[in-house]
Amino acid sequence: MSELTLKQRIHNGEAVNVGGAPMDSTKEQLEDIFSKDSYDLVGIDSQHSAFVEKELVRFCGMAEDLGVPAMFRIKHTRHAFLIGNYVDLGPLAIVVPQVENESTVDEAIDAFYYPQVGKRSWGPSSGYGIKAIPDRLEYAEWWNNNGILCLQIESVNAVINARKLAKPGVDMLVFGANDLSFSLESYTNPPFKTVDDCIRHVVEQMEGTGVKVGVGTSPSGKF
Repeated sequence: MSELTLKQRIHNGEAVNVGGAPMDSTKEQLEDIFSKDSYDLVGIDSQHSAFVEKELVRFCGMAEDLGVPAMFRIKHTRHAFLIGNYVDLGPLAIVVPQVENESTVDEAIDAFYYPQVGKRSWGPSSGYGIKAIPDRLEYAEWWNNNGILCLQIESVNAVINARKLAKPGVDMLVFGANDLSFSLESYTNPPFKTVDDCIRHVVEQMEGTGVKVGVGTSPSGKF
């Protein structure tokens, strides 16, 4: 029996361990981080951090060489249309922050997956795994079966509508505790009292969907 892919393990509900690292890490610093635990992914962030695309390519290539794929949180929800460009640069997993609308999810899925699942354009110059699978159709099929798309739940509306947001093609929902707390605090009588209440509600909504709910509240942590 072949070994399960990380995407398959996620859909089976297995725990996923995501480390965190600065995007300007050296190879020695990254090796030191990886030596401290067994990581499935290494999280890097552009939503609240500066980044340049060449640095993303360098980091993702270095992490791939060390055997740990990168998980990249994009800068803004409205940048979902750029996901195809981002994954061309090397991440295996993408996190879309502050998702609230189904239209954002549709755009993310279209940009993340190749036809005939999505509408991603061909040209993964530095894409994860492209060196081993250079054939267009073979790589596209491999990517569609291995790439990991995550949505970040950070508002009461997103919690309420999580089942609608978790469309086919979405692998994992993760939480942004601080922004979700702002959202809860905006209500005089919030429908949920705490972030933990929100997580429990989303877990219930995801039953039977195969979509993993990450109990970590950042791009790094145990999900």
